Amino acid sequence: MQDQFGRTIEYLRLSVTDRCNLRCRYCMPEAGVAELSHADILRYEELLRVVAAACRLGIRKVRVTGGEPLVRRGIVKFIAQLAALPEKPEITLTTNGLLLAEHAEALKTAGLSRVNVSLDTLRPQRFEELTRRAGLEQVLAGIAAAEKAGLLPIKLNVIPFADFNDDEILDFARLTLEHPWDIRFIEFMPISSDLDYASRDGLPMGQVEARLQTLGNLEAISRQENSGPAIMYRLSGAKGRIGLIPSVSGHFCGECNRLRLMADGRVRGCLFDNQETDLKQVLRDGSDDHALEQVLLTAACAKPEKHLINDKDFATPSRRMHGIGG
Repeated sequence: MQDQFGRTIEYLRLSVTDRCNLRCRYCMPEAGVAELSHADILRYEELLRVVAAACRLGIRKVRVTGGEPLVRRGIVKFIAQLAALPEKPEITLTTNGLLLAEHAEALKTAGLSRVNVSLDTLRPQRFEELTRRAGLEQVLAGIAAAEKAGLLPIKLNVIPFADFNDDEILDFARLTLEHPWDIRFIEFMPISSDLDYASRDGLPMGQVEARLQTLGNLEAISRQENSGPAIMYRLSGAKGRIGLIPSVSGHFCGECNRLRLMADGRVRGCLFDNQETDLKQVLRDGSDDHALEQVLLTAACAKPEKHLINDKDFATPSRRMHGIGG
């Protein structure tokens, strides 16, 4: 499966719900958001049918996302069904970690390969201020449970903000000295224009790297040893690695190999592109698998060459991050 720019599409981000048990200030307004109805969200059997079709077309990695995917009932059984597909795609999951401790072992048994945990602060009061919920200890317990279960390598995704958590960049980086984790710093992306954080609040990766250099020598890790968009480094003697993802200042669109299926059955070729392809009608009108595959191919061909952040023609996405799946 290729797009019109010759990129091979091998990676599907699969949102199973738009609901979340946190209310992060850069993702949702304080009052929350209107949730999709039960009828609007794809059933598990529909999601499985889409993934099966996508795998037949060449998808080799499926990342389960939300909202927060672990809030949806039956998620462990669904992941087992994904892992059992004939093509044996790699199944990974992105979570905020609140429910990870109670599910980690079962997820591993079901066939989940590894987890990414979104965590922007290591300080309980700051965590509550950012997410509008308590729960840092639960998240840390979830990370420990995932490590014990063998969901490795664990990746922690950190969004650094100027004058908020930028004083924790080195604290996060030091975690790699004792833990075989990937700590990945990701530039803030302007998904919504009416939240507590705007583009100016995000810290460019150049500044993050400059601060990391104060810890000691950063050994570059070749791209051959690393898959994904992160530029990877290792501190001398560290067990883990440090990643920088300049999603705004140095985008990686030329190498993007992903499609995003949202919980309501629409597909996006780019996080920032408002053009969507609707799969729900094909899933529910009795169409066969060939028709479904053709819609997926259409979605791949509609994938834009690049995002237009910082371009005069950039339009804020029509959905918030929790509704797109990150």
